[in-house]
Amino acid sequence: MSHPTKPTDVGMNRTGVAVSPIDSKEAIDGAIEGTERPDASAAALEQVRLDYSREATPVGTMPPPASPKGAIKAVVTAVKGKHAMVFLDLIGERLAFERTGTRLYEAVLVKLAAGSSRDGGPDREDLERIRDDELRHFALLQDALISLGADPTAVTPSADVTGVASMGLVQVVTDPRTTLTEALKTMLIAELADNDGWLILADMAERLEETDLAASFREALDEEEQHLARLRTWVTADLDAQAGLEPRPVEPVEVPQPPG
Repeated sequence: MSHPTKPTDVGMNRTGVAVSPIDSKEAIDGAIEGTERPDASAAALEQVRLDYSREATPVGTMPPPASPKGAIKAVVTAVKGKHAMVFLDLIGERLAFERTGTRLYEAVLVKLAAGSSRDGGPDREDLERIRDDELRHFALLQDALISLGADPTAVTPSADVTGVASMGLVQVVTDPRTTLTEALKTMLIAELADNDGWLILADMAERLEETDLAASFREALDEEEQHLARLRTWVTADLDAQAGLEPRPVEPVEVPQPPG
C-alpha cells in the first residue's frame, strides 16, 4: 500500500517566503547588501564562462570505423560531400537514450506496483509492452551501427551528452518519494525528446539514401508516437481524477504489438 500522505496534501512546506515576511525581508536586504554591483558580478561570471567555452575541447570525439566496411562507407560519403560521422553520432545518441528509456520504464513499473492505479491509467501490460519496444529499438540501433561498420559499444559525443541530460529523469523516476503520476509526467519529457530524436534520425537516413535504415527508423518513430499519445492520456486521466474532475472523453490509443 502506498503512503497515505500525497504530494498535493497541505503539509510542512516552508519553502515560500510568504510564511515568514519579517525573516524574508531580512534575507533579501542581506543579499542586496552582500552583493556589490550585482550587474558587474553577473558580467564577470558570463565572461569566465565565455572564456572556458572558447578554450574547451569537445565533450568527446567519434571513434574510428570498426571495420573496413565502415572505413569505405565513410570515404564514399565524404566524396559525395556528406559526413557519415554525424549520422553515426545520431544513431549512438538514440542508442544511449533507448537504453535509458528501457531502464526508466522498469522503474515506472515499480511505481505502478507501489501505488494505487486509477481508471484511465496504465496497467502492467501497457508499461511492459512499451518497455519491450524501447529494448527492441535499442537492438535495432545496435544492428544499424554494426551494418554501417561502427562499434555499438563506443560512446559517441551525442550519446555522452544525452546520457548526462537523462540523469535527472532517472533520479526522479527512481526516487522512492515520487509518485506514479510524477513518474508518468517525467516520462512525458523523455518521450517528447525521443520522438524528435527519431524524427531527425529517420530524416537524415532518408537524405543519406540509407533506405532500409530509414524505413526501420520510421517504424520505430511510429511506435514512439504511440507511446507519447498513451502517456498523455494516462497523465491527463490521473490528474483529472486527483482533482475530482469528471473524466474527459479520450480516444483510446493502442500500442502496436511487436512484430513476430
